[in-house]
Amino acid sequence: MGLPEPQPGLVISYSFLWSEEAEQGRVEGSKDRPCAIVVALDGSEPVVPITHSPPRDPAVAIEIPRRVREYLGLDNERSWAILDEFNVFAWPGYDLRPIREKPGRVDYGFLPPRLFNEMIETIRRLDEQEAIARTSRDF
Repeated sequence: MGLPEPQPGLVISYSFLWSEEAEQGRVEGSKDRPCAIVVALDGSEPVVPITHSPPRDPAVAIEIPRRVREYLGLDNERSWAILDEFNVFAWPGYDLRPIREKPGRVDYGFLPPRLFNEMIETIRRLDEQEAIARTSRDF
């Protein structure tokens, strides 16, 4: 399986560990899910989760439009990128997962620039408010 270069906006399959799960002592995410790389750093990649669960606070999430879900090959259910939760890991990391529907691939593709830029603006606002939970996945 060839791995893509980690780049901002790339959606990957990843075992995301929510901050409340980490606080409970869990070391493994409960399921593999699409996650978007929000910044490409030298060897350390922060990702945000994409989930079917509606956000508890709409100000910290952006809904993934149906056309984008179709383009990425995600299912038909409504989905949101949750922007106040990051997992940070060294690429490729042990939580990167192959996509069941796309054997040999770990990436779904890239978010459209307009949607990605909207996500980054929300993340900047949340970061200024110190409202982002960061969970390191490197042990």
